[in-house]
Parts: sequence; C-alpha cells; structure tokens
Amino acid sequence: MSILTDTFSLANGTQIPQVGFGTWQIPGGDTAYNAVANALKTGYRHIDTAKAYANESSVGKAIRDSGIPRDEIFVTTKLPAQIKTYQGALDAFDTTLKNLDVGYVDLYLIHAPWPWSEIGKDCDAGNLEVWRAMEKIYASGKAKAIGVSNFNTHDLQNILSHAKVAPMVDQIQYYVGYTEPKITKFAQDHGMLVEAYSPLATGDMLANADVTEMAHKYHVSPAQLALRFVLENGVLPLPKATSQAHIDANAQLDFSIAAADMVKLNSLSDTAKNHEHNGTQG
Repeated sequence: MSILTDTFSLANGTQIPQVGFGTWQIPGGDTAYNAVANALKTGYRHIDTAKAYANESSVGKAIRDSGIPRDEIFVTTKLPAQIKTYQGALDAFDTTLKNLDVGYVDLYLIHAPWPWSEIGKDCDAGNLEVWRAMEKIYASGKAKAIGVSNFNTHDLQNILSHAKVAPMVDQIQYYVGYTEPKITKFAQDHGMLVEAYSPLATGDMLANADVTEMAHKYHVSPAQLALRFVLENGVLPLPKATSQAHIDANAQLDFSIAAADMVKLNSLSDTAKNHEHNGTQG
C-alpha cells in the first residue's frame, strides 16, 4: 500500500503522506480511538484532527498506543475558528499539545478565517494576529509546518501580504464537481499544498451517476475513483471512515485515471453551491 506512504513536499521540505485519515465527525472516546488505531494498523501514516472535533485526546492515545515511532506518523490539528487573538492562539495550541500528548504536531492550521457562528465576517486583522502566533509556534519547532483551512483567495492574500512565513497548506472542501478552481489555483501558484476535506462529499459521491459509471470502467468503487481524482489533481484527500472495510478500501488507490476521463471529471458542473461555507468544519 505505497499510496499511504508516498508523499507530497510542503514548501519547507516537510514530507506529508499523500493520503490522510480524517477524523471530522468521529466522536471522541472509543469510536475515535478505534478508528485511528485501525487506520494505523492498515498502514495510514497521516492523521488529521482538530480541537473543534473534541477527539484530540482519543486520537493522541491511539497514536501513542500504536507502537509506531512518532516520527513515522504525520499529525495535523487545527486552531479553533473563533480564536482571533495572538495570545488566544498560543494558549489554544498549548491545550492541543496537552490533549494529543504526542510531543509536537506536524501541521497546525487556522481552522477557518471567521468563527463558525459568523461565517463571512471580516476577521482580516484578527487573522494577522493569529498568523503571528502561528509563526511563533512554527519557530518553536512544536509545529513542523503551518497553514490554514477554509481560506479563500482574499483571506490567503491578507496573510501573504504580511507573513514572514507563508502558509504551506490550505485545507478546503473539495471533491468531484466542487473543486474551488480559483482558490486551488491561487494556493498552488503560491506554493501551498491544497488538502481536500469531504473528498467524498460526505457520502454524496457514492451515488453520483457520473462517478459511478466511470468507476465501473476502472473496476473500482465510486469512493476509490473520487479519491483518486483528488490525487490526480495534485490535491491531498482526507477520507474519513470508521468501518474497517471503508478504511481498507479508501487506501486502495493504486490506479490511474486516463487524461480524457480527468478532463470529463474536472468539467462536471458544481454540484454543491449550497455547501459553500455552510458551517461544515472539515
């Protein structure tokens, strides 16, 4: 399962496994612990969580109990979206480090450019304060890379215009028919890796007629085709699963999609305008 250990390179040279295991909507406690433990046993080496998911402690325990050397697991977590002050960000990161108890994080992201209760609010000044804190955290070595999530081109430019260290990642909602081309191009043009949360459109891809038809051609499941599509676009998918069957299947992506089929998939209309910034945390 080389797909789980193959990597993308971040702007600072950090290697990030190109398929992550997402834990959004996986409750803390046994459910999150078992999902992460099973993912690690399957071969995943990239785990994505967030303070807002309320499962950091369970994720960290599964990582510690796995017996896998810490430096072989890439751990991402996120600063709560409502925190927009320098000290607030530093304090939240300290809490996250205690929750995870794995020594350091490999990637730390600002979860959103605005509080989830005030989507679209102008927080440009607050985001600059938070980014100063992110740069301090990065300089400390306790986060090996830093970035953002749910940031559009304006939000990214705001940071880039003032940053000493540019964001290395923008994690956004991204899947067949909803690829945020403007944000994706801007981020990639500025050396950021784009990560895809909800790469299966929270399950909608499984019933998508175009995806299902093409999956048959490749003798794979709709989910596998949808995840491979993300990778073929140079974007890192973060599939979430709790059942062992889905954990296994999401890792079986060692096939290629023909260029003509990628053109077709990339041309599919935006199927999810109503999803944009609808409060999903990803």
